[in-house]
Amino acid sequence: MLLLSMGVSVDGFISDRDGDFNWTVPDDGLFAFHTERVAELGAFVCGRRLYEAMVVWETDPRMRENEAHAAFADIWTALPKVVFSRTLTAVEGNARLARGPLADELTAVLHSTDADVEIGGADLARQAIELGFVDEFRIFRYPIIVGGGTPLLPPVTSPVQLRLAETRTYEQVVYERYLRVRDEA
Repeated sequence: MLLLSMGVSVDGFISDRDGDFNWTVPDDGLFAFHTERVAELGAFVCGRRLYEAMVVWETDPRMRENEAHAAFADIWTALPKVVFSRTLTAVEGNARLARGPLADELTAVLHSTDADVEIGGADLARQAIELGFVDEFRIFRYPIIVGGGTPLLPPVTSPVQLRLAETRTYEQVVYERYLRVRDEA
């Protein structure tokens, strides 16, 4: 399955008008949950900005400051990643630049593993939703209203039916997991 997983403000934005998302820093319990769920993935697909935000887990020794961070860094480093970018000419670690259109790359990545694949980044997520690829939405709702910025979800031309599968609360963050309802006809 293709999973979309992002931190979001109460009003639905993944970053504010200035591109800031520092309000999404997880507490210890939520960080442990992120580590567990990333360990279950077979691959990760992202855009340049998210790749650049996350590559520090592979390149910066300071990200291994404690046992929990070292465990996440090990998992993240081992995870195959496909990066979409119009400006990067190379990527580091266990990543490769996408060579084809999103639909082709997602099909290839999904067929390359028996595990779930996660997509990150607002623009790529929007495209994957529009193409009908996203099977599950994992939303981490933070207690802040930012009033504008980059929305998590795109405007859609027809409803996307979801079924609430799970909720959890971590200190003040609410985790919502939704499964896409597919028409069986």
